[in-house]
Amino acid sequence: MEKLFFAEANLVNEGRVETGNLLVADGRIERLGGSFPAPAGARVIDCAGKWLLPGVIDDQVHFREPGLTHKATLQSESRAAVAGGVTGYLEMPNTKPPTDSAERLEEKCALAAAGSAANYGFMLGASQEGPTGNLEAVKALDPRRIPSLKIFMGSSTGNLLVDRSDLLEAMFRASPVPICVHAEDDRIIAANLERARQRWGEAIPPEAHAEIRSAEACLASTRKAIALAERTGARLHVYHLSTADEAALFSPGPVAGKKITAEVCVHHLWFERGDYARLGNRIKCNPSIKEASHRAGLWKALGEGRLDVIATDHAPHTVGEKSRPYLEAPSGLPLVQHSLAMMLRFVQEKKLTIESVVEHLCHAPATLFRIRERGFLREGWWADLVVVDPTSSWTVARENILYQCGWSPLEGERFSGAVTHTVVSGQLAFENRRVNPAVRGMRMEYGPQGA
Repeated sequence: MEKLFFAEANLVNEGRVETGNLLVADGRIERLGGSFPAPAGARVIDCAGKWLLPGVIDDQVHFREPGLTHKATLQSESRAAVAGGVTGYLEMPNTKPPTDSAERLEEKCALAAAGSAANYGFMLGASQEGPTGNLEAVKALDPRRIPSLKIFMGSSTGNLLVDRSDLLEAMFRASPVPICVHAEDDRIIAANLERARQRWGEAIPPEAHAEIRSAEACLASTRKAIALAERTGARLHVYHLSTADEAALFSPGPVAGKKITAEVCVHHLWFERGDYARLGNRIKCNPSIKEASHRAGLWKALGEGRLDVIATDHAPHTVGEKSRPYLEAPSGLPLVQHSLAMMLRFVQEKKLTIESVVEHLCHAPATLFRIRERGFLREGWWADLVVVDPTSSWTVARENILYQCGWSPLEGERFSGAVTHTVVSGQLAFENRRVNPAVRGMRMEYGPQGA
């Protein structure tokens, strides 16, 4: 593994931006900060005028393998990830078959070891099949090897729906790892869908998704999850908030001091209901993109420190699937290659600082999931790095989209700020607009930071 010397970079880390050098050796950050010479034999990468960030950790992606590989694979989407500065990801359990046992989780890890360009972790999915679901598998989770338990609360995905109150409480009490929930109330959604059918028949327009997957459905389920966590003492993380009302339920402050945390996704910060007229089913996702007032409420909560992590919920589908009528088109959109670029746009617009981008995309997920020796620029820690040229402009186009599905809701969008290099566990995984096909990420480990 070659030594890498990043010269005169603007190092963005732990709330500061400081100019200095960084040396990578044997996969780890050997020396950091200040002006020191490159050692003999090191490869020098000139970073003058560029930002050097910790690698982004996306805590919610759907890479579709196994069982749905016509949409995406661990290899295809991880390559898109490193092209966008994402060096680690936590992948969701709603594959086919679902990841609802330790054996299936290990099978996915083997697939990732063979093909993933980025570091990886996989969540166990909660299931309620049978009298006690997979409660015994939840109890047996190894917190050193598994980041979290994922529960789909009242929003069915295959057989991973858990809406029985007794089983939910048992899982909240039993889980030795943080619990991540998708919080939407299916009963409210079903009633909204019936009203939509009465109004439009089977020709429901895509913009009605905001009414069907309503703010009320999200708020009811999120309140239930918070109440369960408060009653049981569970460590709860609520995924992809989409409403101002939900965001107001969470406390401000650093992620390290909280037992109940929240995430917002890039598309809920970027799009609003008016965009359905232009993009239709391409921005159909669960929970739905809602009115501009909710987007404004999410931005307010982010500024107040109520929302801890920014992620993507990357969920690719084929163009053909998305082109079906509303009732047949699947929910989800591909974003993992473009999340950092989207956040850099907000830095340019002064909605965020570069320090806060690093906090929400890199530091916070590492802290929340206890990811060992990643997510920060620290000597002795794994070298997961991203170099960004803030002056380089580029446009999202079919020819530079690396998702297997081949499309993005951002096509035609011009960004200033381009990833020039991505380092995964000390290896140059992306350089000169090309992914290195030989690089393989590592299975991430969990526990006290630095342990």
